Amino acid sequence: MTAPEGSARTLPEGLERDTFDALVIRTDFGDDAAWDTVVGELRQPWGPEGEFPSAFQVVDAPAWAGATADEVLAAVGGDEYLSVVFLADAHTMRSPVRALLALTTLWEDETGLDPVYYQELIDSPEPRDFRTVPGAVHGIHVNLTLGNMDFAEFATSAATEPDRTLRPF
Repeated sequence: MTAPEGSARTLPEGLERDTFDALVIRTDFGDDAAWDTVVGELRQPWGPEGEFPSAFQVVDAPAWAGATADEVLAAVGGDEYLSVVFLADAHTMRSPVRALLALTTLWEDETGLDPVYYQELIDSPEPRDFRTVPGAVHGIHVNLTLGNMDFAEFATSAATEPDRTLRPF
């Protein structure tokens, strides 16, 4: 089921996300066992020694079936403390490592910029997304929230992997 044409998708009422809670939105509903695996991996403690408890919120509503990256970004755009959102899409459900799509909420389309002034941005735009395993979600979210790293650093690391999927450092 997809949202009716022309209607905007919205986050569920009462979704109370702490600043350090990662947000994962399920957009594919074809494989419940795969989804259960994703959620199970998200629940695992994280950190170098597994010393940090997992902290995340999930949007698991059929109204989000087939949601595009642009629809998700439009829905979360009002959260000034959210710099990344993770999508469990069709690729996630088919991937042997359940690779989620990490989307930056701070990305801007630079195609309309004047090349006289912004040629460098036009030639090398900031990345908008990359793939990551569920076990890396917490580290990505926390490091972006604290400003320890920026989205491009994570995207660059993912791009160096043979399957272009980031794993925990």
